[in-house]
Amino acid sequence: MKTTIKLIAIVLGSTLMATSCKKNDDPTPAATVYYQLQDQMGRPAINTVFNVSAADKDAFNVTTPSAQGAAFQPKFQARLLALNPGYTTNLLTYDAATFTGALATDILTASTTGTTTFFDGNPANTLSGRTLADDVINVELILIFGGPAGSSNPGLTNDNVNANDKAFTASFPYLAAPF
Repeated sequence: MKTTIKLIAIVLGSTLMATSCKKNDDPTPAATVYYQLQDQMGRPAINTVFNVSAADKDAFNVTTPSAQGAAFQPKFQARLLALNPGYTTNLLTYDAATFTGALATDILTASTTGTTTFFDGNPANTLSGRTLADDVINVELILIFGGPAGSSNPGLTNDNVNANDKAFTASFPYLAAPF
């Protein structure tokens, strides 16, 4: 009896496997799926602030970073000077062309030898990467509106969002737990 039950189980299992592995006779190939980059954001808010038109924002998002500087630096500089007509240099001592040239290439650099931070008060460490807790929007506002000392236009250099809603975790993926 046990042998008969085992034999029936083997036959049923083999039948199920054979019928579930049948060949697909449909000659229609699977549809090709295309993916499109929606937003580059090595440095947050750069595209949002410096590209005025939707067409420029879209073009920026699909431009290879190595080509972004040449394509967008003049537009970024014009926008910077429209936002801050009195701009001369910023806390990094960057004039308008140097600053917008650095921003127009939307890559996030990372220091392999020193501090990795968006800004820690030391201009040498600025834009050398970023940590989750770096207040990148305030840094960008200071670099745009703060002038050579970083203290000009105090009403324009702080977004008044001073901390994350929840603490970051100490282990990967480091992001705060959902609410």
